[in-house]
Amino acid sequence: MVTFYLALKTQVSYRADIFQVTFVPLQSISVDVVVQGFVADVVSELRYKNEEKNPVEVTFVFPLDDEAAVYAFEGLIGGTRIEAQIREKKEAQQEYEDALSEGRQAFLLERETNTSDIFTCTLGNLPPNGEAVLKVCYVQALAPEPDGAVRFVLPAVLNPRYVPVGSESDTVTQHIPRVPKGKLPYTLSLCATLESSHGISRVESKCTLEPLRYTVENRTSAQVSLAEGHQFDRDVELLIYYEEVHKPSAILEAGKPGAASDSLMGDPVLLVTLYPSWQCAPKPGLSATGEFIFLLDRSGSMDCCSDYNTLDAPPRIQSAKETLILLLKGLPLGCFFNIYGFGSTYDSFYPKSVEYTQKTMSESLQRVKNLGADLGGTEILQPLKAIYSQPCREGHPRQLFVFTDGEVSNTNEVIAEVQHHSDSHRCFSFGIGEGASTTLIKGIARVAGGSAEFITGKERMQAKALQSLKKALQPAATGISLQWDLPSHLEAVLVGSGPQVIFEGQHSLIYAQIRGQHKSSGASEGSVVLQYIFQGQTFTETMKFPLKAQESDRLPVHRLAARALLQDLEGTGVKDGKKQRLALQTSLSSGVVCSQTAYVGVNTEKGQPVQGPLIRRNVPLIGARRGPRPIIVTGASQYDRLCYGAPLPPVLSRSGPSSGQRCNKITFGSYGFERITGSSRDEPRLANEYGFERITGSSRDEPRLANEYDCFAGIPIMERCVDNAFSLGTDLYERITLGRSEKSRKENDKSNISPNICWDAIKSVLRAPAKKKKPIPKKEESPLLRLVSLQNADGSWDPDSNLASLLGLSEAKIMRKTPKQVAPNVWATVLAILWLHSNAAEQRDEWELLEAKALNWLQARA
Repeated sequence: MVTFYLALKTQVSYRADIFQVTFVPLQSISVDVVVQGFVADVVSELRYKNEEKNPVEVTFVFPLDDEAAVYAFEGLIGGTRIEAQIREKKEAQQEYEDALSEGRQAFLLERETNTSDIFTCTLGNLPPNGEAVLKVCYVQALAPEPDGAVRFVLPAVLNPRYVPVGSESDTVTQHIPRVPKGKLPYTLSLCATLESSHGISRVESKCTLEPLRYTVENRTSAQVSLAEGHQFDRDVELLIYYEEVHKPSAILEAGKPGAASDSLMGDPVLLVTLYPSWQCAPKPGLSATGEFIFLLDRSGSMDCCSDYNTLDAPPRIQSAKETLILLLKGLPLGCFFNIYGFGSTYDSFYPKSVEYTQKTMSESLQRVKNLGADLGGTEILQPLKAIYSQPCREGHPRQLFVFTDGEVSNTNEVIAEVQHHSDSHRCFSFGIGEGASTTLIKGIARVAGGSAEFITGKERMQAKALQSLKKALQPAATGISLQWDLPSHLEAVLVGSGPQVIFEGQHSLIYAQIRGQHKSSGASEGSVVLQYIFQGQTFTETMKFPLKAQESDRLPVHRLAARALLQDLEGTGVKDGKKQRLALQTSLSSGVVCSQTAYVGVNTEKGQPVQGPLIRRNVPLIGARRGPRPIIVTGASQYDRLCYGAPLPPVLSRSGPSSGQRCNKITFGSYGFERITGSSRDEPRLANEYGFERITGSSRDEPRLANEYDCFAGIPIMERCVDNAFSLGTDLYERITLGRSEKSRKENDKSNISPNICWDAIKSVLRAPAKKKKPIPKKEESPLLRLVSLQNADGSWDPDSNLASLLGLSEAKIMRKTPKQVAPNVWATVLAILWLHSNAAEQRDEWELLEAKALNWLQARA
């Protein structure tokens, strides 16, 4: 991504550090992780050094998982250890500002208000040559993947979040400087200690790791670390494989010494992990019905590759389309379906859901293949409202599938909208690519009784999507309840809402506060029973646990329980005075940060105040290479801003706004633009079917339509920007400063330059004809997808030339080999199933629903 700034000034000054990040005080990040079963306790150390001549304030914005519980923050500044205190957010911010104004060193840690997966760490008044180490501690519950791996992720990628048109909210991600891959000025090291009573089988990662080292003979403890020289330009993902991952477990953790009894932190807290299982799941394709709605992100960012570090990785939109084809093929006959696409606008295949037939399936498949990431921004709220405005069909439970890269800023509004309609549907969400908002993806699934999946790197989206379709084909479990068996002097109080959704084989976490007087004599064991009703049959899951609590300095189970409670109290951002007060009280007592609190630390050591003008520095994040995507230009009183990535030199706009004119807001979609206006009277409108809008420089200019030769036509200039953004920026700068000597630029000359010359220079660069590129050969469709595409809606295959070609046979030979009294389509279906088993066995998760449909069809004709 590249960011252009069109400044409404008539002066340009040269900056030597435009194309490289200098004076970034953050030098290294060191991460220590302890994974015990399904709980990860993380300590991150941020090491700073000020190499400038003035004191600095440095801001570091970073992502964390939505379910992470940040519970401690401390600093080591000039040899003095300072433990930050949790306060109400406004109070913490004021304390920090007061310390800076008094010349004292201070640091602040706060969470983004509109989402729970973005944090900001600020260190102020670091003197010249001063050093500091800040330590952030958090704990996180981990969940098994479909293949049984326990997944831990240290996120590095934080994509800019899209701000919907008309929204007054802002997002901190818009102000983060970006650098190209390999140019981050700080390093990362990570060491993980793994512990499991069931044994550790192996650890996998897309990052280079040092060999796994077992620390005990029975392989219940091991250590692994990142290889030296790792660049923090991608998420660090560890896939930990235990010997028995689906075995229920329980941990009873002793309370915090000195904390009041009958409080969450003072009493022992129990964490129970259960794996519900039943053997009467319905057979897909026979009796399963429903209304299946697919909501596909078609914003410009979906044109990004799914793995930034793999050259031949497919675009996100391509992976999503292939997945959608498999899902369509897996739907049962008799159901209803519809497909929506969204960006700055939204559309749907049909005005309302249609019955799943051979005709509607074939039409939809053809339309899916022609979809592109061509709808501009990421406005998901309006299509959701449109979907919910459609009445549900009686006897067909609604199942919503959402595919998005999650780059939105109004996360709480979206989750609240989904929750408002949670009684009428289930939502299954998919976060595509690194940097997807975990708050959004997990939040909409959690409040609507579905499940969330994340697809990054080389992972195939199809397997996870099909797993979710299996869950959607399962009727919902009802009558969920918990029963406790404890000694009479003890009582279990559920923390949070408890399990609201149950799927076969998916783990359920239960947190409970154990109140009462713990006696040394008496029963040494307790138990909990999870009961639920599925298809009229009652199921129970029982887990026993010892009543002797384990001591722990960091209290990870208590922190996770507090995070679960906070999630229930403020998960959707809905204003509720009573819940807000309880959330604030829980956060302050547990130390777990919420939207209302922040950590602040101040160096109170007496000494000489830090003096000199304070220079503010922002720590850069990786700016991932992208394909064509929206460019957003937001105007302020002095500047128009054209966003396409990392900062480039300030350049001149055509003219500043005259009196009474509003500031411009310009949105360039992947295949279209909103026009640039200088007058409040102008109203944007589409110029043609490709989404281009007319562009004017001011209210006096004649409007003109963008075309394929125009500098604003989109694709040629977009491709050039992506191919060599920094080169383009340099070219822009040199043309704008046309006629100036090298010496004057080096001396930071601030002489005035004619706005007309600058505008002409900009146009001359943007209008330069794009270099002709060799056509990119169309990637051949995989044999599996070709076979899937040939399957009929009822599960059968026809014995035509397309199937014969795929099987490596002639159509005539297939007909000759057809057994007597066997219909040709029955024989073709049998051959297709055999091909799946012999040629795509490793991708079984992607076709087993399709096979089930085929087998049901064959059995009906036996």
